[in-house]
Amino acid sequence: MKKLILLLVLLTPAAFPRSKSVTALSKSKNPKAYCASCKRDSRGKVKRSEAATRAFRKNHPCPATRKTTGACPGYVIDHVVPLKRGGADAPRNMQWQTTAQAKAKDRVED
Repeated sequence: MKKLILLLVLLTPAAFPRSKSVTALSKSKNPKAYCASCKRDSRGKVKRSEAATRAFRKNHPCPATRKTTGACPGYVIDHVVPLKRGGADAPRNMQWQTTAQAKAKDRVED
């Protein structure tokens, strides 16, 4: 019985070392949700629409300053459904988040 348990432990995926080279597709927790057709910038990140961000700010002023342009201290514009998971780059998929909330969400999403 002990040999069987030892054999099962040794054959679990965690027992095998992972390759150092990882593609963007395999980094995704759900490869089916990876947006392979999205436009990307020079660093490989999904390109964001500045027009969509301006439209969002026009209808949703900064929570800290109530301005529709300029800096918004302590807040960032976040996509509800991440672009890399197939979310739309449109104002309807954007929200204001505190920088602390955004950092916590980013840790969970990656």
